[in-house]
Amino acid sequence: QESVPAAFAVLEVAEGDAWRAAVISANLGGDTDTIGAIAAGMAGACSGLSRLPQDRIAKLHGIDLAEVRALAADLVAARAAEIRSGKEAVA
Repeated sequence: QESVPAAFAVLEVAEGDAWRAAVISANLGGDTDTIGAIAAGMAGACSGLSRLPQDRIAKLHGIDLAEVRALAADLVAARAAEIRSGKEAVA
C-alpha cells in the first residue's frame, strides 16, 4: 500500500481527529508508523495540541510537553523568518 494515499484515507475516516487517526493507523498493519505520522500530523497541524485527549497525553512516558511546545514554536519562527527573508524553497 502507498503510505501517502493511505494517510489521506485515514484522515478522512478519522474525520480530522488526530488521536483517532493515530489509533486507526496503528491498527492498519503495514507501514503504520509512516501512515500514522502523516495522518495524525496533518490532523494535529489543523487542530492543535489542545484537541488531543489531555488525560491520554498525561500518561505518555518519556515526553516533555514543554520541550515539544518550545520546539514547535522554534520551527514556526524559523519558517516565518525564512518566508520573510524570501528564502522560501520553490518546489
